[in-house]
Amino acid sequence: MNSDRTNTLIREVSAWIDNSPDNQGRDREALLWGRVAKVAEEAGEVIEKLVGMTGQNPRKGRSATQQDVEYELLDVAMTALAALAHLHADDPHPPDLLSLLAQHIEVVARRADLI
Repeated sequence: MNSDRTNTLIREVSAWIDNSPDNQGRDREALLWGRVAKVAEEAGEVIEKLVGMTGQNPRKGRSATQQDVEYELLDVAMTALAALAHLHADDPHPPDLLSLLAQHIEVVARRADLI
């Protein structure tokens, strides 16, 4: 899938969330708080799967796989990108979300003296 299509799909998912019946009429700031809180919730799901993968809960044993952890990590990334799209939903020329991510990756790599 090309990056233009990926950016479009992220924006479409974000708009779908904003326009869902339960979100109709909600203040944009309330929606933003909800979107950022959702990122934290998704991070909690990663931890749950990691606990299941590593067997940290003796009552449940090994109840998840590495693929489960990977899926949840990608869900966190998607949720964060959709929240970013929400921030720019009213921009006449919204930024390329994947380019913003790539720029951020470069900043972090630079801080780590990798580039």
